[in-house]
Amino acid sequence: QLKLVESGGGVVQPGGSLRLSCTYSGLAFSNIDMTWIRQAPGKGPEWVSSISYRNGDVLDYADSVKGRFIISRDNAENTLFLQMNNLKPEDTARYHCARGSRVVATSHTELWGQGTQVTVSS
Repeated sequence: QLKLVESGGGVVQPGGSLRLSCTYSGLAFSNIDMTWIRQAPGKGPEWVSSISYRNGDVLDYADSVKGRFIISRDNAENTLFLQMNNLKPEDTARYHCARGSRVVATSHTELWGQGTQVTVSS
C-alpha cells in the first residue's frame, strides 16, 4: 500500500531556508517519478516540481520557485527532498509530495501524502 510521509515544514522568516523530506513506502520508489505540490489557504493546488525516476533528471520547476527551490531524491533511502531557499511569504502553503509525474500527480489527490505546513512570516 502506498504511503507518503512529509516532514521538515515550519515557520521561517522571509529569505530563510527549509528542507522538506518525503519518505515513501510501497511500490518500488526507484521506478516512480515524484512530484511536489503545494496548496495555500483558500487556493487551489499548485504544482511545484517533478523529478524523474530514471536518473534523477529534474523534469521542471514552476516559474514561481525556479532558481530558489531544488528537488532531489535518494532512491536508496526511498526519500524525496525539496530544498527551499530565499523563501517568500507567498511560499506559505501546505506542501505535499505525490507519486507520479506532473500530469498524473496533479490529477489524482489520492497519490498525495498528508503534507507538511510551511509558513513564511516576519
